[in-house]
Amino acid sequence: MLTLLSIVLILIVLVVLFVNFSPEFGGNQSKQKLAEFEKLDYFEDGKFSNLMPTNMDMDFSEAIKMLPEFFKNDPSRRPDFDLPITHRDSLELVTKDQPTRLVWFGHSTFLLQIDGKTILIDPMFGEVPAPNPLLGKKRYSKELPIEVEKLPQIDMIIMSHDHYDHLDYGSIQKLKDKTKAFYMPLGMGAHFEEWGVDSSKINELGWWDEIQADGLLLALTPARHFSGRGLNDRFATLWGSWVIRGESDNIYFSGDSGYGPHFKQIGEKYGPFNFAMMECGQYNERWTDIHMIPEETAQAAKDIKAKVFMPIHWAAFTLAMHSWRDPVERVLAKANEINQPIYVPEIGEFIELDKNLITTHKWWLEPSTSSKQMVSK
Repeated sequence: MLTLLSIVLILIVLVVLFVNFSPEFGGNQSKQKLAEFEKLDYFEDGKFSNLMPTNMDMDFSEAIKMLPEFFKNDPSRRPDFDLPITHRDSLELVTKDQPTRLVWFGHSTFLLQIDGKTILIDPMFGEVPAPNPLLGKKRYSKELPIEVEKLPQIDMIIMSHDHYDHLDYGSIQKLKDKTKAFYMPLGMGAHFEEWGVDSSKINELGWWDEIQADGLLLALTPARHFSGRGLNDRFATLWGSWVIRGESDNIYFSGDSGYGPHFKQIGEKYGPFNFAMMECGQYNERWTDIHMIPEETAQAAKDIKAKVFMPIHWAAFTLAMHSWRDPVERVLAKANEINQPIYVPEIGEFIELDKNLITTHKWWLEPSTSSKQMVSK
């Protein structure tokens, strides 16, 4: 018994030391920031809150019951073949008169080139969405479409929230010196300052705030989710979705969100959108308030008045118990049912908004003997 207690005590000490000294957990809010947040309708007692009632209750016993199910060796939760990826040995900068295009890295990470600007959205390039490689499952793909070091100068990074599958410490370390500006929800700046990003580069927004950013209109719009990177910082920073409006293109990025009336509100205020990236994946019946099921994703795309939408938050990591193909198959069926145009590109290919975006190849069903050839652009 004494030996067991000693082991437990040692483990507790190691966890405390890890949380307090590992840089991955980020920074804490200053008293000045907290005083500013207290003026907001959606911040109280040191925490941000959703705009509508959102069930976040999962007691310890229920979480323990889920562990065997989560770690179950289910082969359907991960691809049994190499996903087709378009590899690029470089990526050229674009001029202002070139059409808008995006590159998807899987999950929720994008490179967007619009009006001559190069933008990263939720740049998670790490292998595991966790503060330590031992605490998570690896990315499906062994390689990225383009290595972080080969990315061109980044005009801005746009963040939706601070969860590990969206905000990655290692990625920010590689990107911070080649990025001109950072845009994020309230409170997230503490993480970036802790990680060595100059405060003059950091721009924090609240819900419905707008900012003119190098010729683009950026607006942080609501999402129904939560935040947190450590053991006791849930709701310490804000979360949200983004409107990115250029001279001719209007783009929406949902971040993570449960379904709710905010989608119609966003569509009425900022729509229509000619392209929308909508969360679709990592859902479960126990947390439907904070993650949409695929049928809700298709409806949310219609709510925001999207000309065409793309399902995101899948095809990179296993963070829930459903089949890895389940999100795309279900959202395609629902989108077709409600006549909502949908596009499902391969990882790494150019998504060119001046083209007719139609899904013709169900690449997630077909094993690939090798990824696409390396291309130079």
